[in-house]
Formats: sequence, C-alpha cells, structure tokens
Amino acid sequence: MEIQVNGGANVQEKIDFAKGWLEKDLKVNDVFEDGQVIDVIGVTKGHGVTGVAKRWGTRLLPKKTHRGYRRVGCIGAWHPSRTQWTVARTGQFGYHHRTECGKKIYRIGKAAADGVKNNAATDTDLTEKNI
Repeated sequence: MEIQVNGGANVQEKIDFAKGWLEKDLKVNDVFEDGQVIDVIGVTKGHGVTGVAKRWGTRLLPKKTHRGYRRVGCIGAWHPSRTQWTVARTGQFGYHHRTECGKKIYRIGKAAADGVKNNAATDTDLTEKNI
C-alpha cells in the first residue's frame, strides 16, 4: 500500500517522519478515519494480448472469409496512407492504471483476531457474523 506522507514542511522532515514509522505496526485507524474521502489507485485485471473482437467488441466477419473472421474488415482508406488511432487493433487488454476519485470510508471495523465479536453487522443487517 502506498500512502502520501504529509508529516513535515520540507523534504527532510517528511523523510524523518517516514523513518519513524519503519518496522512499527501501522493500523488503518492511524492513517484513515470514518467519513474521509480518498482516491484509490490500482490496475485493472490483466488479460494479456487479445484480438479486436475481445478487446474492442467489434462485429465478427462472416465465417467464410479467407484470412480469419475475428478481425476488422477495413482498417482505413487508401489516403491518408497510415492507420488512424481510432481504428480497433490487436494489443494489450487489461492491466491498465486507473484512479477512482472520491471514495468515502463509511466504517473502519476491528478484526476478529483482535478479540472483537460480531464485527460485520450493520444497521440494516443485524445477523451476528465475524470477518
């Protein structure tokens, strides 16, 4: 997990603040709090290199086409004599960097390993259960 360090006015104070936390237990409650709005950064599920039919959802060609049917029928006009960037092509599908902005933390609970019972119940679901 990566957390932005806001522990000082200049770079040296931030480094000293971060070094002070090395090899110590860092609880979620020390970093986040209930009702806080955060941005979540991650990568999408990777699927490797895929063709245009799966990657862009293009229509399949008729089954009797000569060089395969999971292709694009035409990748552009004669001129301009280059392929436009808008044409669907084969390539990397998934494992793309994404940022979701404005995620609100509703509740930070305690784990069953800390000796807490019934830590998964909510106001609407009163069933006793542990996480």
